[in-house]
Amino acid sequence: MIQGTIFSIEEFAIHDGPGIRTAVFFKGCPLRCVWCHNPEGISFEPQYLDQGSGKTLCGYQIGADELATAVLRNKEVLEMNDGGVTVTGGEPLAQPEFLFEFLRRVKPLHTAIETSGYAPPEVFREAVSLTDLVLFDMKLMNPEWHYKFTGVRNIRILENLSWLCAGKKEFILRIPLIPGINDSSENMLNILAFIRHPKYLIRIEFLPYHKTAGAKYAMIGKKYNPPFDTEAQPQIHNIFQEYNIQTLIL
Repeated sequence: MIQGTIFSIEEFAIHDGPGIRTAVFFKGCPLRCVWCHNPEGISFEPQYLDQGSGKTLCGYQIGADELATAVLRNKEVLEMNDGGVTVTGGEPLAQPEFLFEFLRRVKPLHTAIETSGYAPPEVFREAVSLTDLVLFDMKLMNPEWHYKFTGVRNIRILENLSWLCAGKKEFILRIPLIPGINDSSENMLNILAFIRHPKYLIRIEFLPYHKTAGAKYAMIGKKYNPPFDTEAQPQIHNIFQEYNIQTLIL
């Protein structure tokens, strides 16, 4: 039995793919984004959250078949609303065998994966082959800045994004807008030049930074000291619309 670790199952999600969906949050992420809004999803191990009134355990192991059974209980409701299941995190690609088995078991539900793209090419491509939609989180094109603010190099990410752009899988490019970090017109122009109008790109979604993102850090015993002005409003550029690429602000 293939097991993995998750930290949340959210029903009736409406911003993680088409229709009404069940979102499954995988625990553990190799990135260390300074703006991360799910810090409880970074560690691969279960951990306690201190919410003031008491501690609760965040994260638990579960078998791929058991998880699929739980999701498929709402199969009729999800299908009636043109929805499905979305795996997110954390980083789902960091638990590849568990992810693959789960995706196989929930078919024929519509499946989507939200990912940073930070994974070996063979893992990324297998995951894409098992899903109907990819939500690809793109942060920074500048390699030095990417390493500085996420803790990893973006070579592997760009390799996987390039392969996705050249393929026939529908995808949405998601860009978290962090004031003073990646919301510049230069970064947006570099992203535009890199993706080169892929045929199967549905749209680009902007996720403006919300200062409430730091509220969870104290719950896991960490301080939140981001190297940017959390009160600032990120810039939103219309560069993509000028090139007839649909955009959406979430």
